[in-house]
Amino acid sequence: MDLQLTDARATVEERAAVDALLGPPETPWDGGERDAYGVRVSRTGREAREQRHLLLPALHAVQDRIGWISEGALNYVSIRLTVPPAETFGVASFYALFALQERPPTVVHICDDIACGSSGAERLCGEMERLIGPAGTPTTDGGTTWQRSPCLGLCEQAPAALVQRAGIGVTDRSIGCARAEDVVAAITSRADEIGLGADVATIAPQTADESRSELRLLRRVGVVDPGSLDSYRAEGGYEALRMAVEMGPGGVIRELKDARLMGRGGAAFPTGVKWEAVASQASRPHYFICNADESEPGTFKDRVLMEHDPFALIESLTIAGYTTASEHGSIYIRGEYPLAQARLRHAIDEARERGYLGDDVMGEGFTFDIEVRRGAGAYICGEETALLNSIEGKRGEPRSKPPFPVSRGLFGKPTGINNVETLVNVLEILRIGGPAYAQIGTEGSTGPRLFCLSGTVERPGLYEVPFGATLRDLIELAGGVSGGRPLKAVLLGGAAGAFVRPQDLDLKLTFEDTRAAGVTLGSGVVMAFDDTVSLPEVLLRIAAFFRDESCGQCVPCRVGTVRQEEALQRIVRGAQIGSRDEELALLGEIAQVMRDASICGLGQTAANAVVSAIEQLGVFEGADTSNGSQDRSVPTRTEEQES
Repeated sequence: MDLQLTDARATVEERAAVDALLGPPETPWDGGERDAYGVRVSRTGREAREQRHLLLPALHAVQDRIGWISEGALNYVSIRLTVPPAETFGVASFYALFALQERPPTVVHICDDIACGSSGAERLCGEMERLIGPAGTPTTDGGTTWQRSPCLGLCEQAPAALVQRAGIGVTDRSIGCARAEDVVAAITSRADEIGLGADVATIAPQTADESRSELRLLRRVGVVDPGSLDSYRAEGGYEALRMAVEMGPGGVIRELKDARLMGRGGAAFPTGVKWEAVASQASRPHYFICNADESEPGTFKDRVLMEHDPFALIESLTIAGYTTASEHGSIYIRGEYPLAQARLRHAIDEARERGYLGDDVMGEGFTFDIEVRRGAGAYICGEETALLNSIEGKRGEPRSKPPFPVSRGLFGKPTGINNVETLVNVLEILRIGGPAYAQIGTEGSTGPRLFCLSGTVERPGLYEVPFGATLRDLIELAGGVSGGRPLKAVLLGGAAGAFVRPQDLDLKLTFEDTRAAGVTLGSGVVMAFDDTVSLPEVLLRIAAFFRDESCGQCVPCRVGTVRQEEALQRIVRGAQIGSRDEELALLGEIAQVMRDASICGLGQTAANAVVSAIEQLGVFEGADTSNGSQDRSVPTRTEEQES
């Protein structure tokens, strides 16, 4: 392959970072083609394809070592993987956590998204500017800079920060309830101070009666040692996997169907049906992926499970692999979760060492192993086919469907995909049985559900309740609105969800009740806003989020998200081109086009919150909101849009 490289050369350190991942370069045969480094470049098409999936990890290796990815490093990665440089650049430039321009080795990301924005983010940014300097400006020694960031997944610990540090033996670090002095301390701390017991505070889980005996999905959180397999086994760990092997794949699928478990990522697709579809495919091999790229602003439930009960995810993913005849599993985790990554990798290593992963799992004659794949800051990769492209070393852009992943997924093979919460439910189903599980919740929404409470409530955190609890129940569990102030609105389902009025707090949180009300549970976000919060500013932040996170593949989303933000800016700033009613009508038209014509759920739901705020809350009071979209219901994600 003629790679058409530029003259830029990778440094010794950049090459060492790539070689540490890929191994030493192959020695060219006599007379064989060599590149400037003496690396073999004449690979067959099959050899090249087999290496392509290592592109994202190779870029991470350079970023982790150097702090940014130079043109020379891109050239070297292209040579080692036989990937055209234009495609290497296209992938590297797709992800927000990769830097293609030189910058300091330490970068501090301060979240100013919806939850943090109402909980002190501006104050923190002001302190950072006083201590370090203006955003984007290196310190005098050139070692540190800071910048504003979209949601970091620490919404219950707002305001939040993420410290990215480059070098050998150092790790990124998340900081919840951040103060400027905490951030400065994290910048200067030694690498050996950051390990499996890092500094993200444990948020105590809650139930309707605040009794741990009622917990199912969170019953081990705060109880087991997340770094100890023995601690996990002492709390019933791996009993579900043994039961799964005893009843066989068909028996597991039968229990899932009896339980009527629906996906918890927002799609609400029947889990048993999905697993059965993968298991029945004749093509081999099969793959099973855990979608842990939760990037919806306000969502952090999967992070809490991975940080505090990682073996539960390993066990449930192993059950999924056994049931669907998959030999390989992947956990695709968002790049902003350093502690969860560390704990999962440790759990996988320990499970493998003890025989719970590998060629002969528990001596039962089946093979299953797991790898952790780290994202790099792209909300769109929560869409299942965009996630598949990302793992394969391509830009994280959604695929056209059909075919669906259950028949043609990762590397063109049958693939099952579920998120963390969905998989952990499987352990409870096998523990108590499918019929008993179906008795929890309601007829149409069975089992327990995790909700992420944040915003202006007294006790933000992760709460587990049976389906059928109301919004009022959840807000009361969280101690009510902060300071007893009046509630202005609740954002249900995240940035792609919808606003709910204070008079609608008795809405039951089930699939059927929210659907009837024209809203969606989404990923389980419940974000409260009191009367001190400016909802127009919240809408602007949501619009900016979707503008930045659109992958740009389809015109309705690429252009529509920009036009939506522009119209909102004009209305909020009082700079309308025409009347306010005309601007609102334009927003309705943009929403309808994005909903009808976008390829995936990002574009189809990007206007949900804006439309609901205008129509349900009357955010821009005095305007005629009868124009625009005729379909007032909020579209929910479909099975292929989010797992």
